Amino acid sequence: MAEEATVAGLVADAARALADEPTLQQTLDRVVELAVAMVDGCDEAGISLVTRRRIESAAVSDPVVARGDALQYELDEGPCLDAIREHALVESGDVAADPRWPRWAPRAAGELGVGSMLCVQLYTSENAHGALNMYSGSRDAFGPDSHHLASTFAAVAAAAISAARTEEQLQSAVQTRTLIGQAQGIIMERYSLTPGRAFAVMSRVSQDANIKLVDVAREIVETRRIPGVGAPAGD
Repeated sequence: MAEEATVAGLVADAARALADEPTLQQTLDRVVELAVAMVDGCDEAGISLVTRRRIESAAVSDPVVARGDALQYELDEGPCLDAIREHALVESGDVAADPRWPRWAPRAAGELGVGSMLCVQLYTSENAHGALNMYSGSRDAFGPDSHHLASTFAAVAAAAISAARTEEQLQSAVQTRTLIGQAQGIIMERYSLTPGRAFAVMSRVSQDANIKLVDVAREIVETRRIPGVGAPAGD
């Protein structure tokens, strides 16, 4: 009971800390920092995220983590990939002798000094976001207590990452709509067009030039002219 209370307290403190982070990247960086501080045996940590069907390192506590994760992506094998694709938790107590990853394990141990690893899937009820990867220079660094705390913390971390990502997307959408509205207003004023016609002109320029609508709008706001169209009469 005392152990459960300790885990609950640590995770509650972590959840509050993550809620205070203002951006997605700062949330990711804080997750890594907390993993190193909280999980027994964890020397360094990193986060692998699935982005547009690609797996990339979103935050690392040390260059060794970046190299270890990158080697997994390059060879298409390793504990973090298994955690993302198949298992909620993947542990290797002796990376050098682990037969599951015949290409990655010898190089991780020999070149990077990785002794053991613990990787936990970062997930919500709807999506798998990636994995929290914990590295140790010692063999058998992660015991049952580490497994329990890491799994509980990963659930909280995944929710925080998902919330931060949603907030960032909403902010981006608002900024995009504001920029398009400003450009639309400039076209209406300078070219004496109706709102619908002004938007249609921007859309046509976007399609013809194969440029995103928001980039067309940005150029209009910066130059006060429609890309590829001369200045209105009287300029």
